[in-house]
Amino acid sequence: MTNMNFKKLLPYIGAIVVFIIASLVYFNPVLSGKQIKQSDITQFMGMSKEIVDYRVKKGEEPYWLGNAFSGMPAYQVSAYYPNDFISVIDNTLRFLPRPADYLFLYFLGFFILLTALKVDWKLAILGSLSFGFSTYLIIIFGAGHNAKAHAIAYMPLVVAGFVYVFQKRYLLGFVITSLAMALEVYTNHPQMTYYLGFSLLIFGIVEFINAFKKKELPTFAKQVTVLLVAVILGVATNAPRLMAMKEYANFSTRGTSELTISPEGTPKPKSTGLDKDYITEYSYGIWETFNLMIPRFMGGGTVEKLGEDSNFYQTLEPKAGPATAKEYSEQALTYWGAQPIVEAPAYIGAIVFFLFFLGIFLVEGRLKYWLVASVIFSIVMSWGKNFSGLTNFFIDYVPLYNKFRAVSSIQVIAELCVPLLGVLALKNFFSSKIDRKMKEDALKKAIYTAGGITLFFTLFGTSLFAFEGIRDGQYQQLPELIDAIISDRKSMLFSDSIRSLILILLSGGLLWFFLKKKIQQIPVIVALSLLILFDLVSVDIKYVNKEDFTSKRRVQKPFTLTQADKEILKDKSHYRVIDITKNPMMDGRTSYFHKSIGGYHAAKMGRYQELFDYQIAKNNLEILNMLNVKYFIAGADKVELNAAANGNAWFVGKIDVVNSANKEIKALDSINTKQMAVVRTPISKTNFEVDSLATIKLTKYSLTDLKYESNSAKDGFAVFSEIFYKDGWNAYIDGKLVPHYQVDYVLRGMEIPVGKHSIEFKFEPTVIKNGKLISLLAYLLILLIPVGWWYFFQKRKTA
Repeated sequence: MTNMNFKKLLPYIGAIVVFIIASLVYFNPVLSGKQIKQSDITQFMGMSKEIVDYRVKKGEEPYWLGNAFSGMPAYQVSAYYPNDFISVIDNTLRFLPRPADYLFLYFLGFFILLTALKVDWKLAILGSLSFGFSTYLIIIFGAGHNAKAHAIAYMPLVVAGFVYVFQKRYLLGFVITSLAMALEVYTNHPQMTYYLGFSLLIFGIVEFINAFKKKELPTFAKQVTVLLVAVILGVATNAPRLMAMKEYANFSTRGTSELTISPEGTPKPKSTGLDKDYITEYSYGIWETFNLMIPRFMGGGTVEKLGEDSNFYQTLEPKAGPATAKEYSEQALTYWGAQPIVEAPAYIGAIVFFLFFLGIFLVEGRLKYWLVASVIFSIVMSWGKNFSGLTNFFIDYVPLYNKFRAVSSIQVIAELCVPLLGVLALKNFFSSKIDRKMKEDALKKAIYTAGGITLFFTLFGTSLFAFEGIRDGQYQQLPELIDAIISDRKSMLFSDSIRSLILILLSGGLLWFFLKKKIQQIPVIVALSLLILFDLVSVDIKYVNKEDFTSKRRVQKPFTLTQADKEILKDKSHYRVIDITKNPMMDGRTSYFHKSIGGYHAAKMGRYQELFDYQIAKNNLEILNMLNVKYFIAGADKVELNAAANGNAWFVGKIDVVNSANKEIKALDSINTKQMAVVRTPISKTNFEVDSLATIKLTKYSLTDLKYESNSAKDGFAVFSEIFYKDGWNAYIDGKLVPHYQVDYVLRGMEIPVGKHSIEFKFEPTVIKNGKLISLLAYLLILLIPVGWWYFFQKRKTA
């Protein structure tokens, strides 16, 4: 490498060093070996414990778990797939300790995008820090949304590939798009990838309009073709993962439900996805949108720490004493929006939004139209039920939209596009090619717009709203506290409005002095960078900081054995457990030590969720018996034995054949599961004479292999206390493949002939094998197409 080339690389090497330092400084506890405590990851560790142990012991993937929800596919919990070569690139890029690795990816991906847009490296660093330290992108680490952060981090890289293709740099664009899409899908957060698709679609529409106006539709068609091939191949590298996900999605809570009655028996429409109320539960308030540029516009997070000078503390201290007043003040219910829980405001930044407005007035062309349209679209869609007409249209008619919840998270598109247009605004502002008068006019308009919004709320915000929160009833025993917390909410809005106004005026002043040639460009960029870092990091640090870190040992072993756990674990047989002190469907802890009927996952099996809602939630103990719940945890040191549990398998004498899901779930209301089974599939006969001396017992338990021995003097029908999943589990009697049926809504059943028999269930999913071939072909094409492309043009150039 020549000295000249190395000098050209120095700024980019320097940028990477800056990103590494910024990531490690913010998450500095990782330097001492500490790890971040993440509630969702803690629950995930409970869910995946059996899989991890199996993987270590067997050295292979089970693709099934048995320690949660009585058993379910592991595709969306923890699974390693064949031909995951893209993971090598991902692991290479994520070389820092978690979560600094994701923060570094934020910076790097955005930097590459800005480089594709021909932004100077200095501004690219400023923009990357603005994007990476956006509050929402930081607070998701505290909750443990690692897959979401992972997917967001690769979004700019995907966009960069599209940019290169529309710049007619086809080969580079193809390579980056295909690899970026492979990485994006690999992160395994379909919702974020899906939302990115909307922004890319808007990008494509803008480019199409431009091509139509310029009569360049053939060129546009070529660009779209290159992108489609790159996207398809990038997606196809993840074929095993996606095909397994698609197969399971049909059976998950995101799939179609056949039930047309509610748990109470009232009619309900047949669902093809998630319930509308569930989808829109986390809908951003229309007024709440302003916290994108005024951090605590609606009180910040659900709870905030208030000091001793707060109205809340001052009101409570005389009545409850300093200790109690301090305790409650540190968990004050400051958020007064309508969302159920808010970890922190999704603050993009006052300065970043000021620069975004500058971009609206200064940047011309297709990029601006795409970015502004994407921001408006994402914000409006994030309103969810607060803008129900549009939201309901998307839920009802736009493919896959009803598969995802928490519509507020579509604001990640604004998180990407707002700083991007802001940096493009600075690029134009510092360009000698743009007329100075145009810059001056744009700057004034940006200050008037961004400054005007914050000034308006500074002057009038405290009188516009009632500041009443949905949780204020918790203070009803002391009504004065409600008045006090409302006063503190008003103070938050007022002080943060002033804060944002000052930051906007300071940044606007810097640019104004640059126009008047009072300050040079480099000092302005440095000063702006420092102001943006102060603005964003000072908010971020309130919600994710060193207090969220703990020792590696505590993170890797998040749960401690109780006396109840120890007592249950003395039993070495195969059984299930329920912790009756918790909501079983939100309990990953029990799965860490036992085979639980509950668990923690957003895409559990749909029929199992329905069984819980329609039966278990109504305390139908017969359902717990058929699920082989042998132990009830009633406290840390209290265990109750359920002697009525059905065991691993049993013979029944009567089969109730029904013709609808409604009748099937209702039949379980009063059924004796030891004597009868409910079946949807017609079988050879419905009455069996049960041999009183017949036996059927489990002789081997493995995640993917269950063996039983049966002995009966009569032909019989056995029910197995294992979850039915047709796309993977096969049944064998004496080594011969035989049919088995879905019974009692979620379990397996099988006809067993007279005599002694060996029965075996094997989990043998074909979807992984089929996907493996597709992914291998996709990788080969990603390699061969660029090589062939390059060879063709080299030969053509030589000719």
